[in-house]
Amino acid sequence: MVGITSFGAFIPRYRLSRMTIFMNMGWFNPVTMGVAQGEKAVANYDEDSITMAASASLDCLKGRDRAQIDALYLASTSLPYRERQNAGIVAAALDLKPGVRTADLTDSTKSGTTAVLAGIDNVKANGGNVLVASADCRLGRMGSMQEQIFGDAGAALLLGSENVIAEFKGAYSISYDFVDHYRAEGRQFDRSWEDRWVRELGYGQIIGEAVMGFLKKTKLPLEGFNKVIYNCPFTREHQAIAKKGKIAPDRIQGNLFEAIGDSGAAQPLVMLVAALEAANPGDKLLLVGYGNGADALAFEVTPEIEKVRDRKGVKGHLAKRADLTAYTKYCVFRNLLPVDVQIRGEIEPPTSFTTLWRNRRAVMAYVGSKCKQCGTPAFPPQIVCPNPKCNSMGEMDDYRFSDKKGTIFSYTGDMLAASVDPPAIYGLVDFEGGGRAAMDFTDCTLDDVKVGMPVELSFRRKYLDQVRGIHGYFWKAVPVVG
Repeated sequence: MVGITSFGAFIPRYRLSRMTIFMNMGWFNPVTMGVAQGEKAVANYDEDSITMAASASLDCLKGRDRAQIDALYLASTSLPYRERQNAGIVAAALDLKPGVRTADLTDSTKSGTTAVLAGIDNVKANGGNVLVASADCRLGRMGSMQEQIFGDAGAALLLGSENVIAEFKGAYSISYDFVDHYRAEGRQFDRSWEDRWVRELGYGQIIGEAVMGFLKKTKLPLEGFNKVIYNCPFTREHQAIAKKGKIAPDRIQGNLFEAIGDSGAAQPLVMLVAALEAANPGDKLLLVGYGNGADALAFEVTPEIEKVRDRKGVKGHLAKRADLTAYTKYCVFRNLLPVDVQIRGEIEPPTSFTTLWRNRRAVMAYVGSKCKQCGTPAFPPQIVCPNPKCNSMGEMDDYRFSDKKGTIFSYTGDMLAASVDPPAIYGLVDFEGGGRAAMDFTDCTLDDVKVGMPVELSFRRKYLDQVRGIHGYFWKAVPVVG
């Protein structure tokens, strides 16, 4: 039996009301009022497709032995690097073994479902466990329909042949060079063709063709599926597709448009995670990924689903939210508006990739050391034990802090430090099991932070060197608010 063995998701904390966008930019494009319902998930200034994919993967791998992961496929249309494998960065953040196979799948919004199919083929051929992660953080021009529609999110699926929670039942794919939207090399913004063309000929016909092709190939009846999952950000067209296929409304998975938006390659997998959270053993799920054609995949839920109910998933992240009330703040986060970061923010020393390589597990996976003699952990990794009663030298094991819980020992808010979200908040964190480290805090305000408050660690973008095109990553502390 081959299929899904675990799942996870990540949705950024911030939500931006679409009416807030319209109130600021509706004067320029009044037509956007037609989609100005609900809110969209917005990545923080230190989040991107890599960090969201890593966070979704951590949710997926909860309680799993990471040494058993044999391959990692990363799917996205908004990866930061063109020549530096982005999946390799995620694998480093997850502290996967060097012998893991990694690959980026990109350039189409159906790359998420295509990555799942590639992962399933890998498991069938070679056995083992394949992690599929997908995230997107796409930009629309200010005042455009895309600005209203696009949202940020990530999802991850673990595929294997043991303890399967949703068995793979078959798939069918179609490919068309159907240009409903595109983004050329070196361009910042997505460009879309005429909306009616996109709705009726794109979503309206291609999704239906993929479903019908799948049913013909597998001889499975459409009425046998408990949930049909397909992304279409246009609410009326989403309903029209169901009506055309004679699918009852209660069997259609909600597209999450008014809660998240359209998260590109990640959207069908985010919707699948939401369906799995509510699924019961025996439920049959039909998943469709759309973009330059479509993929249709079927799964049947097994009793093993009960063992993964502790994931934060879509439901948990939707409940953990904060309003981003200032449209200008969103524009600054997305580098759409320049701000004066003054001299401190203009100084960006070059990244030493030599130093990064030598300290790669400490920087990318937040791995410190633990004394073999007395058991004292420390970060950064030490040669001499910091315990004054021990002081043993060269007797250290690697010790991963990134999956440990912590509490705030002390903190400060610094208005002088360069930050696009001042004040910069940082302090000391005490870890469960021992160890103390200085860390930046994120996803919080100064009023949120209290001494003794629990924190979780999150892989984030530490800096963006725009002169050299370098995205630098490290771990930050996220106070558990509420």
